[in-house]
Formats: sequence, C-alpha cells, structure tokens
Amino acid sequence: MRITDIQRCDVRPGRLVEWTLSPATVATAAALPEDSRPPAYIQESHIRTAKCVRDDGLFVPTWLGSAFDLPGPVDLDLLQEALRAWTVRHETLRSGFRWTGRSGDELRRFTLDPADVSLCREVVGDFSDADDLVRHLQDRFDAVADALRWPNLIYTAVVRDDGASVYMAFDHSNVDAYSLHRIAAEIHDLYTTGLTGAEPDCRVPAASYVDFCQIERADADGIDDRHAIVGRWREFIRRCDGKLPGFPVDLGLEPGGRLPRQRMLCEPLADADEAAAFEAYCRPYGGSLAGLLAATALTVHELGGQPVYRTVVPFHTRMKSRWGDSVGWYVGGAPIEVPVGRSPDFPDTLRAVRAELRANRSLARMPLARVLSLLGADFRPTSPDLYSIVSYLDARAIPGAERWAELKAHALLRVSYGDQVCVWVNRLPEGLWLASRYPDTDTAAKNLGLYAERLRDHIASVARGGPALP
Repeated sequence: MRITDIQRCDVRPGRLVEWTLSPATVATAAALPEDSRPPAYIQESHIRTAKCVRDDGLFVPTWLGSAFDLPGPVDLDLLQEALRAWTVRHETLRSGFRWTGRSGDELRRFTLDPADVSLCREVVGDFSDADDLVRHLQDRFDAVADALRWPNLIYTAVVRDDGASVYMAFDHSNVDAYSLHRIAAEIHDLYTTGLTGAEPDCRVPAASYVDFCQIERADADGIDDRHAIVGRWREFIRRCDGKLPGFPVDLGLEPGGRLPRQRMLCEPLADADEAAAFEAYCRPYGGSLAGLLAATALTVHELGGQPVYRTVVPFHTRMKSRWGDSVGWYVGGAPIEVPVGRSPDFPDTLRAVRAELRANRSLARMPLARVLSLLGADFRPTSPDLYSIVSYLDARAIPGAERWAELKAHALLRVSYGDQVCVWVNRLPEGLWLASRYPDTDTAAKNLGLYAERLRDHIASVARGGPALP
C-alpha cells in the first residue's frame, strides 16, 4: 500500500456520502464516567503538542487516513453496518479524552460500550470536478479528525454506478501506519460477507489498544531518572546540543521563523527484484531497515557534512501477538549514532548501524514522552513532529496486501505545517516506495530530491552486486 496524500490517490467524481458518530452516541459519551485507563504517553504528548501549537495561533491538521475501492453497485446500508462493526471492534475508536482537573489541564479517558455506538449518514451531494471533491474532503477531514475534538474520525464514500471509493480519516492518537494498512481488507471482508450472509473473519473484537495504553503506562511510570534508558537518552540529547535530532541537511529555514508549510515527495525507490537483492545483501546486518539507515547516513553526510548521523528510529511496540490486529498507535523510538566522518564505505556504515540497532532497539519500548519528563528538560513542542525520522515497513505480509493494487488502496498523510523531515519507506509486492513530508522551501526540495536520488543509487548499486561484503 503506497503512502501518499489525498491529492495523489486518484480521487474520482461521484456522489459523496459521509458517516460520523451519531448525535445520540455523542450525547451518551458526554455523560460517561471516567475510564480509569489512562492515555498512552504518545497519545497525551500528541494532544498536548496540538494544544501548544494551537495556542501559538496555528491550526495544524495531523490526521491520517485510508482510501480504497469497493466494487459496485454498492449497498450503502450494508456499508454502514460494516463501518459500524469495524468501529466497535477496535475499542480505541470509541474512546476519547476530556480536559479535567482544577486547572483544566489533566487528560481523562472515557469509553463507549459497543451497543451505544451508532453512525449518522448524510448524502453531501454530487461532485463533477475531482479537484473540488479533494478540497472538500480535505477541509472536512481537517475539521472533524482533529486532535482537540471528539469524535475525531469520519468515514466517506464517493459513490458511482460501478462502485465506490471509501475515504476515512482519524486523528493520529488512534492509529499508526500499520493500522492504516489493515483497514481496507477488514472493511472489505465485513462488507462482502454482509452481501453473502457469511460470517466475516474480523467480526470478533480485536485486542484493545486502550488496555495496551494502561499496561505500557504502568511500566513507564515504574522507572525514575536513574534508569539506564533515561541515562542513554540524556547522553544522546546532550550530543545533539540539547535537542532532539532534525534531518542534518540544509532545509532553507530561518532560525526562529514561523512554522513553515510542508510539501510531499512520493516516488518509487526500487522494483521488486532490486528490493529483494537489497534485502538479501543487508540481511546479515539487520535487513532493509539497516541498509536504508546506512544509505541515509552516507547521503546526509555528503549533503550536510555532519561527521555523525544521529536520528531516532521508529519501531512498533506490538511485542506480543495479541496486539497484531489491533488498531492503535503502537510506536516507540530508539536513538542511534552512526559515524560517517572518515569516509566509511557502505559495508562499514552497515556494520555501525547494526551495532547501534542491537544496542538501542529495546529503548523504543519506553515512551519518549516519559523519558523527557524525567530528564526535566524544557521540550515545549512548537511543531507536530518532535524530531525527524526515517521509517521502514515491510508491508507484504499484511492481510490483503495482494489486493491493494486492485482495490486502489492507499494510506493517507495530511501534509500541512512542520519544520522536520519525515521519511517512510514501504516494501510492497511491487518494490520499495518512498513518501516524505518536508518544509516547503526551495532548498529543502532540492536536498530531499537529492536524498531520494542518492538512496535510489545505493539500492541499485547493491542490487547490481555493487559494494561487496568483506
């Protein structure tokens, strides 16, 4: 499934229908007592960051979404039931937060029972122009799938005689990239079995991300500032001049300037054969992730001249199989430092990355927001991204992957404002796909274009039998 924005996923005209949680559901939620299960640290950090940025006078949409097709003609009643069944299956989608406490700055959870969840359907109207439809969808998703409101999810379908295209948006607090990749297959299964009367594979409730939040937070609250993980982060941040690391190339930003708009880059990196050869070469050193980080380290040194590449590598935190089909934000980060200042070659850098990942990957299990609170540093967020990332996901084994091209399935990112560079590389049946959002400056566009070009060169060189392993 390619990661992209809504402008690049081939939205076609048709009749727009939308679903939101019904007024009755919203009224029930407003009267619910507190759920004792706390927010995950990553959820709370996300919501507080959104509030800080909003208080600074800037509205920064950060929703994530899913897009896929259903063959037609589509039965909207059955689609609505499929959407409702999928929503109640994942507890985090019927759970939200309120600001409470004496000063109104404490986050407390509430959670609806499945029986209290219903959807409200509205026929918005007919759109004959695709660009007008894209603008409407983005504006609507911005307004509804917002971190500082609830409900913060919305489902839509663009209906045509030959089928429908489904577009869904969620505040990031409820979903991660892996969650987005599972949506198309699950809802397609629920809808098609509704047509046939069979029992769908995904009718039973999934493991609850809300339960995971409670477990993870209890573990995180059990450490103090003397813990080894906190010490490792303390030293890493000190070597980053007291900050979390950005992308170490010139992005054309003015120090102290306003948060810039962002631009998106989406393009293929390698075909299936090249991706397989690259993985085979890098497998003794940690696989394609290690290879991409090594290639990134060499490339940013070439472009920016830094002698050490420092970054935070995202890893999933679905350590137990029970969380495998659960929708939620199961992501942590691990710091790595890769020396590149003395003209190392690709194998040398690959070995350095492997050593860093082996030593530090376990740090991703401890929420960074908890670590920062223990460090006592002033990390008041001014951007929705606390640091730059290079993320890798081999998506080929995710259920439904073989049908993504047929269903025109995409994972959607909202590109709005930010001063960091975020890169996602997916291994798909057709090869490697890169998506990145970065500051919308001419300098950043030039350097991100060069970065993607050099990354492609490294992969192709390895695939052709380039830098030999010692």
